[in-house]
Amino acid sequence: MTEDRLNTLMDSEAYWTALAMKEQGSRFYRALGEALDAADIPNRRRIYQTWPDALWDFYLRGLRLEAGEVSPSVGGSSG
Repeated sequence: MTEDRLNTLMDSEAYWTALAMKEQGSRFYRALGEALDAADIPNRRRIYQTWPDALWDFYLRGLRLEAGEVSPSVGGSSG
């Protein structure tokens, strides 16, 4: 994992990445999402560094989930 990606993950809210893992991942990634949700800072870093490509993918999925959660309430039209 590049240092930029690791910094981005460490600076971001782990909630959305963990949620994407729990909702969209295999049984293994659902459990890892639970672990990420409960992890302190050193263990979050360890998780991110151990599965760099998968965690980056779930981070991007989490961004899409977050956007989906936020956008309907902002400027939505009611029928």
